[in-house]
This record gives sequence, C-alpha cells and structure tokens, in this order.
Amino acid sequence: MSFQAKRKKTRQIMVGNVKVGGRADISVQSMTNTVTQDISATVRQIRRLEAAGCEIVRLAIPDEEAALAISTIKKKISIPVIADVHFDYRLAISAAKAGADCLRINPGNIRGREKVKKVVECARDMSIPIRIGVNSGSLEKDLLKEHGGPTPEAMVESAVRHIEFIRSLDFHLIKISIKASDVIRTVIAYRLLSSKTDLPLHVGVTEAGPLYPGIVKSSLGIGILLADGIGDTLRVSLTRDPVEEVRVGYEILSALNIRKRGPEIIACPTCGRTNINLFKTVEKVEKELISKKIPIKIAIMGCVVNGPGEAREADIGIAGGDGMGILFKKGKVVKKVPEEKLVEVLLDEIKRYEKADRP
Repeated sequence: MSFQAKRKKTRQIMVGNVKVGGRADISVQSMTNTVTQDISATVRQIRRLEAAGCEIVRLAIPDEEAALAISTIKKKISIPVIADVHFDYRLAISAAKAGADCLRINPGNIRGREKVKKVVECARDMSIPIRIGVNSGSLEKDLLKEHGGPTPEAMVESAVRHIEFIRSLDFHLIKISIKASDVIRTVIAYRLLSSKTDLPLHVGVTEAGPLYPGIVKSSLGIGILLADGIGDTLRVSLTRDPVEEVRVGYEILSALNIRKRGPEIIACPTCGRTNINLFKTVEKVEKELISKKIPIKIAIMGCVVNGPGEAREADIGIAGGDGMGILFKKGKVVKKVPEEKLVEVLLDEIKRYEKADRP
C-alpha cells in the first residue's frame, strides 16, 4: 500500500501551456547554465532537458542581447521559458516582448516601486505570469533590521509585501518562491507563507551546492514540503549539469508517490556475496533508459541466491552470479544468462514490456 500527502489546493495559472497550481501535476523545472545569447548552445541544452522530462526552463537574462535571444530560442524548443531578471527592470520588459512565458523577478533587488509597476504592466499586457522570487540574501534592509537578519519571518514579510503591491495593480497571475540555502529556514518560511496565501508556490533550496550536498539538501527541503502538501513546481539546484536536476526532481516525486516518470531502478548496495561488477551494470542500464517514459520497476541485484526474493515486486530483474546470472520477473526465475549477456537480455525484455504496454 502506498501513501501520498494531501496537497494544498492553490490558485491555478498557466506558464505557457503548463498548468501550475490547483490540482495540476507538480511540474519539474530547471535552469540553463549556458550563455543565453549563445542560442545554439542554449537550445542544445534545453533539448537535453526536454528529453530528461523538464517541463519549464528558466534562462538567465543579464543583458539586452540575452533578452532578445528568447525570440529565436522559443522557435526551436517545446517547453515554456521563464526569463530570470535581476536589477534592471527594462530587461524584464524586453524579455516579455521577446516571448517569455513568465518573468522571474525579485522586487527587492529591482529597487523602486515605479520600476516594478512597469514590469507588472508589461506582464499584464502580454498576459504572462510573474514569479516573485524572494531569497534570504536579498531582503530589504528594513526587514533585516526589524527581524535581526534573514529569518523565515522576514522572508515571508518580504514576500507578502511584494504580493500586496503587485495585486494592488490589479495583477493576479502570480506564483512565489521563498528560498534560502539553509534547509530548515527554507522549510519554515514556506510553511508560514503557505498559511498566508493560496497562490501557487515554486519550491526549492537555493545554492544547494555540489552533487551530494545538493541532492541531500534538496531532497530534504523539497521532500519535507511536498510531504506537507506544499508546492506546485520545483527545481533542484545543483552545481552540475542541469539534466541531473531534472532527474533528481523526478526521483523526489517518485519516492513520495506523487509522480512517476519512466523506469524505477532498484539495486542492492552490494556485499561480500556480489560476484559481478554491479556498479558498472547499473550505470549501463541507467544510461540506456534515461529518456524512457515507461512506468516499469527494474531490479539489478548482485546475488542470485537472495536477489529475486528481495526484489519480488520488480516487473523485470537480473541477478548476477559467478560468470552466470538470471533473468527474473516478479521474483520468479525465467532463465539463466551468461554474465556478459545480462544487460543485453534485460534491455531486450524492457523493450518487449514497452511494446506490450502501449495502447
């Protein structure tokens, strides 16, 4: 029996053709790390992200050339684009006019309500949403003084201040993020914000870091919030190839029984009974299945004695022995296979499963 958190219902908006909030699926987002105005490199990376399952992509817009590049980039990709703008409100306006599906701004660093107002008016004219992005590192000075630093309460007060101002301009296509690099502060801030608004929330832990610390921080922070029913879109922030961010995002959703995308691979951690190179075997299978969407559970086990029994819930699996291995389905042995053929046989079985699963 699987359990799933009851999700808080928020207002629904559209980011391009992707529904955000309400009862829509929690969407997985990432951000390119190419130079945006290098259109060919940016498009190549976005297409890789699309293949991995990225549903919304954010682009850094540091200058006018990057803003104008959105027009060409959009013609070559299939997913919505969010323009990420800091400091210069004019870049947000240029990005919107170039075809951005959403603007991400931090009103705290644009500095000046008249400038924010111009961005909001442009977004209204273009009928695109704005994501208010509040980060602990860029809070207003008065809030830092009042709260004694970038506390969760200070972050939420900043977010509410921005929401109220933008709503006062009769603009309501809003989603919010409120991030810190500290997991606990992030969780507390999101919980407090969620109690104060029904706007859709984009969740994540900012500046999470290299692969292992980043995965741990993001899995804890995002996972806790999703288990609380909080979150409508997510991004895993890693100092890494952004394709890895998408992969980790789906793993978090899958672990919480919220969304499944593609094969689920389970494998034993190895022990003294392991007589095959399980690490290499798992890596080969992962590489082959990275773009597959079929909902299949695959087991790769290192021991023919206990492997099938331990992975009896898997649809298909292999277990290695001493020069030989076995193919099994639902815990039952199907046939013996030479070790060097194990991966080939497994992939062939997965292809058969995929064909049979298609309507």
